[in-house]
Amino acid sequence: MVAKDAQQRELPEAFARAVESLRPVRMRSEIRLTEAPAPQRLAPFAVALTADVGDPQDEEIATGRFVVLHDPAGQDSWQGCTRIVAYVRAELEPELAADPFLAAVAWTWLTEALGKRLPPPGFRALGGTVTKVSSESYGTMATRPPIAHVELRVSWTPDGDDLGPHLEAWGDVLASAAGLAPLPPGVAALPSRRR
Repeated sequence: MVAKDAQQRELPEAFARAVESLRPVRMRSEIRLTEAPAPQRLAPFAVALTADVGDPQDEEIATGRFVVLHDPAGQDSWQGCTRIVAYVRAELEPELAADPFLAAVAWTWLTEALGKRLPPPGFRALGGTVTKVSSESYGTMATRPPIAHVELRVSWTPDGDDLGPHLEAWGDVLASAAGLAPLPPGVAALPSRRR
């Protein structure tokens, strides 16, 4: 789970604790989490995870990436030594892409998930973008149905080395973007039987 160059040298203690705190996190059953190659040039140490949301027999309805960057020297723009960079992309009904409140709603998915999972202050320097994408096909491709997506590209600096709640919050954003019903605390989702 650690960038190749980081595997060849000793990890800083804070980053090692942060990576270890991700291991026990369990996502709801509709979210399939896997390790991914970490970016090599953004920080001396990094770990990356990807997720797909949906039934494995059906098309994916949302995807995402969760990256933890660590620079022991810190970076001024991060306001710390560790930075979380996250991405979520979800398919939408085409008429939803025209909703003028879609971007604000998508941003609320993130702020509410972080607020629910992390007691204040929990994080700082939160920033990002929400992009709505809508495509219609013409000419020889005119038979294709319209498609629409929403994308969140965000980053924030965690307070402390326990990143489990941050990963859980990102999972909540994925679930919201995919249109999954919220689960009450302590309740696990049953796998879908759709084929």
